Formats: sequence, C-alpha cells, structure tokens
Amino acid sequence: MSRKPGAIQTPLIEHPWPDSSAVILANRTGANAPHKHQSLTPLIPDDIFCAMFKKAHDQVEKADYLLNLRDEMEKINKLPITEGKQRTLKNKTLLKLGYPHKPFDLRKELTDLRTSCYIIIAATSGCRNHELANLQNGSHHKTEDDDGEIYHWMRAVSEKTYAGPSDWMVPPVAVRAIRIMERWAEPYQKKIAIEIAARRKANPRDPEIARAAKHAKALFLATNKSGGVEGCRSLGNSGWNVRLQEFVDSAGLNWEITTHQFRRKFANYAAHSKFGDLRYLKEHFKHWSMDMTLLYAMDDTWGQHFDLDLLFEVESEEQLIKEGVVSQWIDEKNLGGGYGRSLKGWQRDPLNLAIFPDHATMIKSIAESTAIRSNGHSWCTADDTGCVGNTVERSRCGDCTNAVIGKEHAPIYQALYGNLQNLLDCKDIGEPGIIRVNRDLKRYAAVLGDLGINVETNLGQAT
Repeated sequence: MSRKPGAIQTPLIEHPWPDSSAVILANRTGANAPHKHQSLTPLIPDDIFCAMFKKAHDQVEKADYLLNLRDEMEKINKLPITEGKQRTLKNKTLLKLGYPHKPFDLRKELTDLRTSCYIIIAATSGCRNHELANLQNGSHHKTEDDDGEIYHWMRAVSEKTYAGPSDWMVPPVAVRAIRIMERWAEPYQKKIAIEIAARRKANPRDPEIARAAKHAKALFLATNKSGGVEGCRSLGNSGWNVRLQEFVDSAGLNWEITTHQFRRKFANYAAHSKFGDLRYLKEHFKHWSMDMTLLYAMDDTWGQHFDLDLLFEVESEEQLIKEGVVSQWIDEKNLGGGYGRSLKGWQRDPLNLAIFPDHATMIKSIAESTAIRSNGHSWCTADDTGCVGNTVERSRCGDCTNAVIGKEHAPIYQALYGNLQNLLDCKDIGEPGIIRVNRDLKRYAAVLGDLGINVETNLGQAT
C-alpha cells in the first residue's frame, strides 16, 4: 500500500509541543507577530466606551424590576381572557407597579437588558462573540487562593482555538450580568424544550433536534424561524452588530460598533493597567499585573483552558502603548527626570540616531528595551516598584535616573509647587517642616525648569 509523500511509518505518539505550536515558537504570534502591530480593529474611544458602559450598567441595575414586570405580563398571558382584555389588564398592571409605559416599551427595555449584559460581559472578559453565544447556564465558578483572594471565572466553548471549554476571569459586575441572563433566558429555553419535544414526536430523526439542543441552555437567545418553525436560537454575529448599533445610537453616541471591538478594548485596558494609569475597573484589572499563566493554573478544573490568544493581544496592545509613549518622548522638546534628560541628550547626537534605519525602528527598539509604567506624576522605567519616589516621596523623581517627566505632567508639578508655597505661611510646621518644604520646592522648580517653565515668572504652560 503506497504512502503519501512525506508520510512516516511510525507517527509521533504525542504532539511535539503540547503547550505551544510551531507558529508560537517561530515568534509569529503574540506581541511580536507582524500582523499584530497594525490592528485592523478600531479601538473604541474612552469617552464613547464609558458612556456606552454606563448606559449598560444602569440598565443592569434595574434588571430585577424589569424581569419582575415581565413575569407579571406572562401571568396575564396565561389567563383565559380575550386579547383585548389582556392588553387592558397589562396596562393597568404596569401602572400599578410603577411602570409608566406600555408593554411594548417593556419588551424594548428587556431587549436592551440583553444587550447591556452582552456589553458588560464582553468588555470585562475579552471573550469573542461566538464564545458569548456558547455561554450557558452554570457558566460561573469562583476560586479562592491562599491569601483569601476571590477569583471569578466564566466558562464557554471556544471554537476559534479548537480548545473546547475555555475559561475567562471576570469581575463581579460580569457575574451579575451572567446571573441576570440566566433568568432572562428562561422563557426562551422553555420554548426550545417545547420545540425539541414537538420535533421528536413528529420525526425522531429530525436533524434540527440536535441543533436546537445545542441552544437549550444558552443565555443570549433570540426568537427566530428555523425550517419554517418559530423557535429560539443564540443571536449570531450579524444580529448582535445590529442590536449593538441600535444601543449605541439610542445613547446618542457617534460610533460604528461591532462585536469584535470589545475584545480589543479589553486588551487595551488590561495593557494600560500595567502602566498604572487605569482608574476604572481597577479591581478587575489588578489581576492582569500578575503572571497570568500561573494565575490560570491555580485550580484543577477551572482555569486550565485559558484563551492564550487573549494574553498575546494584551501584549500587543501593551507594545503599541509603549511605542506611543516613546514616540511622545522623542517628539517633545523638553523632558524632565534623569532618564528623560539622558534621552534628550542621547537624541541630540546624530551618531546615535544613525544606527537605526528609520524613525519607526528607533521607537520600537527603545520601547521593547525599556520597562515603562506610570506612577501618576512621571513615567518610571525601573524594573521593580520598590522606589519610594513612586509612593512616599514623589519629589525624588526629578533626579531619578529611571524617571521621565513630560509636558503632560507639568500641571501636576505646578500644583505641587503652588501648594508648597502656601505651606511656607504655616507657623506650626517647625524648622524641620520648613526645611522639607524648601527642599521639595527646589526639586519641583528644577523639574519645571527642565520642562521649560520658569517658576519665578511663569507657572503657566510649558514652552
């Protein structure tokens, strides 16, 4: 029996790289993948995303009330009365329960509730649209580490990576959205159960039975027609794009939204959290500063099927952010901090610049070789967080060889300098206090001088 060219008689017993792949080993994926550096997915602007997330969160906050109203409407639907009397009774019931709108408006709000839960889960987990479609009852689990830290997990089947069940770490707000959707989906799941029973009775071999069973416990369901029969199935990508755009438009936001943008926004926020400049969803993203591979191995049953592509996308966003920061350093006329002054001095020597074939290569090289994070009043390039300039004594950053202070930090130092001047008028801080204030005034004045601001004559904009 002939063999195909290249075939071997004794195939490998197991995969040569069970936890990796040839693509990864060849450095063609992750942060260094060529296609990662120019993402085709638009990044949702912060102002758009915050407004959209707030609207979704507000809707989730009143979920119990809306679902209770829905249950009351369902009770009326079961009454043996005419459709007209049902409509009248529904209107009266809604008014009695404090809902000043019609049943149609309630249905619209319930649809928006589904979209709101989608936005919250997608934005805080980083999972893909089809993975959300595969989200089912009982998808939440939590673990606790040795220090009592609680981690929430969400499990769904990932078809993209062919890994089967995959886990995502999620914050409590996403857990709340999952719980809401479990209740929201109950009537739709009942319809699927009725459909399956009817199909089995008519034709036990009907292939649609297996398709319906796949959605029997799904959360993000919608009514549709399959084979001419009205049923319920998970909402697909095109359907979600329509619903999301309707949600964004109703919020008065000018943005063309699509499902895959949430994954990149998550990766961007997770990357920003490493720089210390994240201010919201802080409790969730603090975990992303840890070793994620170790974190996701902390449990024997949950966390063993992590979406590694998501880590690579976070790394890719981190690299893009670092390149943006370095580009800003290179373009600015003045920089403060020991590292900042050294960088500007290095930049003035043409021989240093000549070693790079172009400007973009120089930016990328500096970004890749420099540890960068924000401490609020400067960029810190130290490899660890032990420096007291990051927390206790921030005035030290002006002379620190690891600090870069740019024009975006100038207002902070202007405010610090002004506040210290007011302290000089205090009579009860004693001589040590006066010495400390004068020392820090000199430090802040030196930083402002590096940025082109003369504190004696001008505390306005940097030159």
